Amino acid sequence: MKFFPARLFRIFSNDMAIDLGTANTVVYVRNKGIVLNEPSVVAVRKDSNKVLAAGRKAKEMLGKTPENIIASRPLKDGVIADFELTESMIRYFIRTVHNDRRTLVSPRMIIGVPSGITQVEKRAVEETAKQAGARDVHTIMEPMAAAIGAGLPVQEPTGNMILDIGGGTTEVAVISLKNVVFCRSIRVGGDHMDRSIVNYVKRKYKLLIGERTAEQIKISIGSALLHSGASKESVKVKGRDLVTGVPKTITLTAPEVNESLLETIVSIVDVVRVALENTPPELSSDLVDRGIMMAGGGALLKGLDKLIAKETGLPVTIAEDPLFCVVNGAGMALEKLDFFRDALMK
Repeated sequence: MKFFPARLFRIFSNDMAIDLGTANTVVYVRNKGIVLNEPSVVAVRKDSNKVLAAGRKAKEMLGKTPENIIASRPLKDGVIADFELTESMIRYFIRTVHNDRRTLVSPRMIIGVPSGITQVEKRAVEETAKQAGARDVHTIMEPMAAAIGAGLPVQEPTGNMILDIGGGTTEVAVISLKNVVFCRSIRVGGDHMDRSIVNYVKRKYKLLIGERTAEQIKISIGSALLHSGASKESVKVKGRDLVTGVPKTITLTAPEVNESLLETIVSIVDVVRVALENTPPELSSDLVDRGIMMAGGGALLKGLDKLIAKETGLPVTIAEDPLFCVVNGAGMALEKLDFFRDALMK
């Protein structure tokens, strides 16, 4: 039996970092950067569990499949809700990255996971990745990865605050010397905002819309802080009338969307306040100058950075690539594994 040197293992194995998000899965391959960004959706045949599609193609099937096909999101609130479907999805993405070719050696993986994950959930993520073809799996807290990816000097003895608003979770952490000093995670995020819009339209207009429609509404006219011309912003919304059962179109205004999002926005501001109240005094003084860095898709909600700055009195900055901070940070940890080993979860 032939043995290969470690350098050859690294060449052939295509080691990867994965941001296994509730809304999107992003894959970073060693020495190549981000190679895949797809919705965390998988479609399988009901009788055989054969994967028909994953990512964008599967997302287009949501709510439109016949009885013999299941299209669903296998992750909920940042953790795995369906292990078999998650394994199938990861395996599908690995094969996509490798162009369906079998590699000489299974890849090493670093996976970003929510800071509030339990040991049982963490082991489930690791086992799922191994079942999908990984030979060695490390996990890193998403806020730590986001801070690294956003370019914060996490290795220095200074306070760095990161607010990561993902699809299923919102996490805020204070980091110093490659360790998390304080962290708080709530299972509220972009998906919760979408559901809030769905419920608001259902309650006020007796109109049933899907979460994909709600997401489009949030992106187009959603905001955390209303400006002077917000009342003139509106969007046509199509759905099913719950009274008559027939399709119907309504006009939804920006102030209405803001009203539907208020509960989620208040939860995010509250968790930031909790983190600030629990930050040691010496690190708090650093935050006066450094402020708060925002990452994740939720950071793109119009006016949210200004609202948090107003409520906390601290400068708030949105990261350069907020959607990819976690995977870029996990990728940097993969490239410099020895340097960032202390930042990985034990």
